[in-house]
Amino acid sequence: MGSRLSPLLHHRLREVAGAPGWRRTALLRRTAAGLLAALALALALAPQAAAGSVPVVVAATDLGSGSLVTAEALAVREWPPELAPAGALTTTAAAEGRVVVGAVRAGEPLTDVRLTGAGPLASGSAAVPVRLADADVAALLVAGRRVDVVTLGERADQPVVLATDAEVLAVLPGPSGSQGPLVLVALSREVATRVAAATLSAQVAVTLR
Repeated sequence: MGSRLSPLLHHRLREVAGAPGWRRTALLRRTAAGLLAALALALALAPQAAAGSVPVVVAATDLGSGSLVTAEALAVREWPPELAPAGALTTTAAAEGRVVVGAVRAGEPLTDVRLTGAGPLASGSAAVPVRLADADVAALLVAGRRVDVVTLGERADQPVVLATDAEVLAVLPGPSGSQGPLVLVALSREVATRVAAATLSAQVAVTLR
């Protein structure tokens, strides 16, 4: 583009130099306007770096309430600082392995209050939803509380301890018409499988530590 413009510019300047006074003024103005238009076009086409943007972690897919956040469900986008919400996470590591409190749409930024759990689940752990036999007990639980998970044995005076020292990740409201809230607890994968199976056929309760 520059090689094509140079002969044209040279020709225009020679034309301006040899023109009468009034015509010279008009040609100078026309030439200046053309140069300004070319400069504006060049600036518009030049790649612009995002000035003052900040990284914000967003959901890459829709996440349901109580979902365990995985790396595949996250993305990092550059946002203008004035539009980034308070408490927005800036790295995917800060969200991986945690649990979503309330549904999140794809593209929505993740903030510290939208996730629960002190941090990512430890390696070899899993999150298990448990519906308690006594729904009122759920009101006593908060994220971070330690509990034991128990169920009835063959005899009422011989309960079976399914898990000990489990961490409560979240207390989630059950869907409309359900029997009560769900308590999300972190357990080792082996124990989590046993607890999940027990909740399918037996009533489950927790004792507070």
